[in-house]
Parts: sequence; structure tokens; C-alpha cells
Amino acid sequence: MREFAPQYVGPAIVDLFTRGVLLPDMLASLWRLLVGLLIAATFGIPLGLLIGLNPVVEQATMPVMQFLRMISPLSWAPIAVALFGIGHQPVFFLIAAAAIWPIVINTAAGVHAIDPGHLMVARSFGATRVELLTTVVLPSIRSQVQTGLRVGLGIAWVVLVPAEMLGVRSGLGYQILNARDQLAYDQVMAVIVVIGFLGFWLDWAARHLLRERRTPIRMEDADAHQPV
Repeated sequence: MREFAPQYVGPAIVDLFTRGVLLPDMLASLWRLLVGLLIAATFGIPLGLLIGLNPVVEQATMPVMQFLRMISPLSWAPIAVALFGIGHQPVFFLIAAAAIWPIVINTAAGVHAIDPGHLMVARSFGATRVELLTTVVLPSIRSQVQTGLRVGLGIAWVVLVPAEMLGVRSGLGYQILNARDQLAYDQVMAVIVVIGFLGFWLDWAARHLLRERRTPIRMEDADAHQPV
């Protein structure tokens, strides 16, 4: 079909934008993505900490976690609709189900990578469990948690579009179905291009916002450590 040709994509994007369709769908998709990621982080980071800090919990939960994470998040779509009905809630559930496992695994791996000597020094100074968590564990695993969030973001973005085909009336996934039903295949390609464009910039933003920022060494600090 000639509507799939690249020269029709640009005019279709402009048409969707001028009709006031594209921007609301983009915002709806980004909002669902953000909510789903927040849910995944809210449950995933504490679970990763618990698995990393407690060997008994790790041995008990690891087989179940490995089993669940190998199930495609979209496989849960019928169950999500049965539990939550039609609307935003099943989309949130599927996004969270897709993003939670990278967060859990990277958080637990970050805890395992902590130097045991740091924990022993903190305990020798009488640090409580809360102080140990806030002053040693959380700062040490920041980069791993950031990696988990970025990977979870990418997986969630891939799952978001088909999840929005479950009965919601807005979003980029819904707009693909709507354009297909109207046989407007130039608009289908236009939305696909927009999805790729947004995904690229979301990953770019996550890479720059979540990267570890190193504090520059000031000259007076370097001079203070010079031998006399």
C-alpha cells in the first residue's frame, strides 16, 4: 500500500497534531508509563533490598521470581482485564509487571556487590539497621538501581503500546488501532514513528538523568592531601 511510503508519514503526523489528536495521546501514554514505573519502583526496590540483604529470603523467593520474570508481561493481559476491568488499571498493572523485574534484580545485585568491610566498619561504630541502610547500602547501590530503572523504562515502553489496546480510549496504542480501523495506514505509520521517536528520547533522558554524577575534586582538597 502506498500509504506506508515514507513521504506520507510526515503529512500524517502534521494532520494528527493539527486535529488535536497526537499531543493528548502522547501525554496519556507518558502518564501511564510514569504511573506504572512508580508502582514498579515502589515494590521493586524494597523487594530487591530484602532479597539482597537476607539470604533466607533470597533462597525462598529466587525460584519463584525467576519463574515469573520469564513470563511475558502481555500474557497477564486477560487476567489484568478480569481483575481490574477496562480502563487505566490493567495498563498500569502490565507496565509494572514488565518493569519490576529489572529493578528487583539490579537492586539485589547492587546489595551483593557491596564490600562487606564497609558493613563491618559501620557495625563497629554501632550503626543501627536503619543507619546501615541509609548511610551504606542505599548510597552504594545507587548506580545499580539507576540501571534497573533505565532497563525497566525501556521494557515498559515496549509493553505500553499493546497494553493500550485493551479498551482504553486514549494513548498511542489506542491511536494505532483507531487508525487501522479507519484504514488510515499513513496514520498508523505516523504513530509508529512517533513511538520510536519518543522511546529514543525517553532513553536519552533516562541515561542522562539517572547517570551517577561525580563530585569534582576541588584544588584546595587536592592540595590538602599532598605530602608535606
